[in-house]
Amino acid sequence: QLKLVESGGGLVQPGGSLRLSCAASGFTLDNYAVGWFRQAPGKEREWVSCISSRGYTTYYADFVKGRFTISRDNAKNTVYLQMNSLKPEDTAIYYCAATSLGVGAEMIEYEYWGQGTRVTVSS
Repeated sequence: QLKLVESGGGLVQPGGSLRLSCAASGFTLDNYAVGWFRQAPGKEREWVSCISSRGYTTYYADFVKGRFTISRDNAKNTVYLQMNSLKPEDTAIYYCAATSLGVGAEMIEYEYWGQGTRVTVSS
């Protein structure tokens, strides 16, 4: 069974950090570009970041640029999202997704999705 599982979410104070993980099972993640998306309460899901299959290319949405870092360890079949300087507006459910089409910001391009991990930024 092909599956992506996110972990690492939780409650953090403004200015704090979290590292999210996206682990794949049932398939080899190094054949896929991986993206992170998020959905805040009452809002549409939006693209956050993506990384190419070998990790050579990364892209970020403007609202996280300089604060979030995407990386991957293909030996562990895992992609990470390091989130620093978190703000209350970063509160959302974060999803990872995999695509064989190369890096992109459109949800329709992604073939496999995880169930999400909740991030709450609050004092």
